[in-house]
Amino acid sequence: MSTMKLTKHEHACVVLEKDGAKIVVDPGSFSSGAADIIAGADAILLTHEHYDHVNEAAINEALAARPELRVYAPVGVAGTFSGHQDQFTAVMAGDELTLGSFAVTVHGTQHAIIHPDIPPIANVGYLVDGSLYHPGDAYFVPEVPVSVLLLPTSGPWMKIGEAADYVRAVRPQQVIQIHEALLSDIGLFLASNLLGANGLTGLPLTQLAVGDALTV
Repeated sequence: MSTMKLTKHEHACVVLEKDGAKIVVDPGSFSSGAADIIAGADAILLTHEHYDHVNEAAINEALAARPELRVYAPVGVAGTFSGHQDQFTAVMAGDELTLGSFAVTVHGTQHAIIHPDIPPIANVGYLVDGSLYHPGDAYFVPEVPVSVLLLPTSGPWMKIGEAADYVRAVRPQQVIQIHEALLSDIGLFLASNLLGANGLTGLPLTQLAVGDALTV
């Protein structure tokens, strides 16, 4: 199987490229350049409906400009793209997608609890080519092995101890930090120390700057 190129963008957004195919996962409102990030994509995968994962204006503009573009997300996101329903596909746990040369499976059902007073929403994770897993906003452990785990390290729903236990439960070979926009430089240093090779997981925590890329 061909290797894929991963490019890190703001917060939870990553771009995956392989064999001429391009997938964008969670291009959110924190990405001011979302239009450029989405440009040329074959598909957009959204884990859930929150604005930091869904740049509504940029995605709708891209759908209008390119009828071939497709969006995949939980059914609750459908209304966001009501003007382009023929380009939207609702997904749920157990679904399998073929997107260009990518094989994607869908896992998990619910966003992590922020507070009992905040109603829960749907959240799915995407396993790409049986290797790389983007969990969205949940620490759901897929029922299958994961080689590369994209690990959320900040947010109103998480804490460092749970992140460490999640890595221990998934047992990936590589961990790449995402969902870090709320962290200061000190917070990034703390995450690296507590979640890195010399911390609670025993695995290096790869921290990529916006625009940086690597092969996975």
